[in-house]
Amino acid sequence: MNPKARAWDLGYAAGWRLVRALPQRWAIRMFDIAADRAARDGGPHQLRRNLARVLSTVPEEVPDNLVHASLRSYARYWREAFRLPSMNPVRLAEIIESSATGLEHIHEAVERGRGAVLALPHSGNWDMAGVWLVQRVGSPTVVAERLNPESLFRRFVRFRESLGFEIVPLTGAAIPPFEQLIARLRQGRIVGLLGERDLSGTGVPVTFFGEPARMPAGPARLAIDTGAPLLPVHCWFTPEGWGFRVGTPIDTACGVQHATQALADRFAAGIAEHPADWHMLQPVWTADFTAGQLARGHARRNTPH
Repeated sequence: MNPKARAWDLGYAAGWRLVRALPQRWAIRMFDIAADRAARDGGPHQLRRNLARVLSTVPEEVPDNLVHASLRSYARYWREAFRLPSMNPVRLAEIIESSATGLEHIHEAVERGRGAVLALPHSGNWDMAGVWLVQRVGSPTVVAERLNPESLFRRFVRFRESLGFEIVPLTGAAIPPFEQLIARLRQGRIVGLLGERDLSGTGVPVTFFGEPARMPAGPARLAIDTGAPLLPVHCWFTPEGWGFRVGTPIDTACGVQHATQALADRFAAGIAEHPADWHMLQPVWTADFTAGQLARGHARRNTPH
């Protein structure tokens, strides 16, 4: 293991052990200080570029206070992630349900025995949505990107399994992840997927905030192949808790491309309402990828499967 990877692994290990042992006010202060430092000199350039699309402006015109608020929101996500194993899941579910909307769409899907595909952007604390599912519906199945080093990946798997999630690795499993997700949906289970960032380079072309981007085909493909409803979900932070909205099912009758575009539009509406809580520090739009990255994505899309 190279020293940098080892340092990341040790850092996350320390986070889960130490942060949850701190008094709440100390933990808040520590993570806010880290966010404030990250916001110096304009904050991360890619975050600013992404927020510029949301605001229909140029990166230089994105308000510094929005970048600052976004980084504090991102820091809050990690603070809560480190503290979640010691938090009361029953109480968390009660708090989430007290302000959540659209939960009937999930209950209706489960009652019909078809399961449901929940598609979310990287907004707010999506792990909290999973905690609610575990307490009120059943264990959700989620996909995990394989991290380097392997020990860090296993650490994240153990964390989410401790919350009650079933984890399917994106790569490296004996059974392809798509087949595993299909099987869970046919059992009437819930599948949750983060859906606005294309990790494979083989995603569906969409228009997102007026510019070309690619998004994963998985959510729409799973819904079409199983008959499970495709439900867009948006999470955000409130001063005292969490916002959680489940939208009406996406129409999948016209195919993957149409459904993925509809999903992109729903994501955009939620992000526009809560831009500070969209934790996207990586490229999303086609214009932000290098020529080499675009070429590799093109090669994958044209490789026979």
